[in-house]
Amino acid sequence: MNKIEIAIIMGSESDLETVGEAANLLKEFEVKYEIKALSAHRTPKELTAYVEEAPKKGVKVFIAAAGGAAALAGVVASHTTLPVIGIPIETKSLKGLDSLLSTVQMPAGIPVASMAIGKSGAKNAALFALSILGITDKKISTKLFKYRQQMRSKIKKIKINL
Repeated sequence: MNKIEIAIIMGSESDLETVGEAANLLKEFEVKYEIKALSAHRTPKELTAYVEEAPKKGVKVFIAAAGGAAALAGVVASHTTLPVIGIPIETKSLKGLDSLLSTVQMPAGIPVASMAIGKSGAKNAALFALSILGITDKKISTKLFKYRQQMRSKIKKIKINL
């Protein structure tokens, strides 16, 4: 299985710190992905071409991370019928609230799944993408089940002594 299954698109290189959280999880699950820096506003033609060509590479899910106006996930979704998961990037001016609202406020007919602002959103975006792939890939669904069991075990081991 050499095909890229998940395409991660970030609006700028500064988003890599956040997006890295998603990439780390995808590595852990041994799912092929690629990361591209493409802007909805600064490279719209290149973004459109990438989204339209990605399925030929095997892409089944897009993750789009952007801050501020955060139109990236919506623009990606407007050019594909594949699932698009948005990661709102935390911003200095509004702490990512601007990114969240831009990502989540999509018009009817162009859906985008929006995760939490920042790194936890990036992790959940990867896990959500894996859940989508896990519908038809038993290996991924089994790994997801084990991942959840490990989280459960960690919590159950916590001892609180007052």
